[in-house]
Amino acid sequence: MDFNKLLGITFPEASATFVRAELPITDAIRQPYGFVHGGATLTLLEAAASLGAEFHTDLSRELPFGVNVNVTHRKSGVDGTLHGEAAFDREETSSKGYRKLFWNVCARDDGGDVISEGVILCVVVPQRVTIDNPHLSTAPALSR
Repeated sequence: MDFNKLLGITFPEASATFVRAELPITDAIRQPYGFVHGGATLTLLEAAASLGAEFHTDLSRELPFGVNVNVTHRKSGVDGTLHGEAAFDREETSSKGYRKLFWNVCARDDGGDVISEGVILCVVVPQRVTIDNPHLSTAPALSR
């Protein structure tokens, strides 16, 4: 089972420019004080950005990876569902020749209040970079 399924993350909308993801708030993702754990929110947002990055990737020869998360938590989630969004911002080329994909991300509660927001950077690398790791070289696509 992949991590997204384990947590219950679903993707009602996904394209090369925008991904919407949802995560039910359950006891499994709460920290000891009853609020949503920030790591769960980050997981939701990185999952959305990573799925979006797949649309920019030729999976027969490349793999996308989330490599930088710059997110600020604004409010605590308590109940309901977290609604994550990743909007494609731009693509740049790294000094090593990899493609860098910048995604503006935001998580909201059921009332539309911002829980967390920021930017996630994904890189697209040739599969030859990961050939020595059997888990990476055979990784299936997310839920496109």
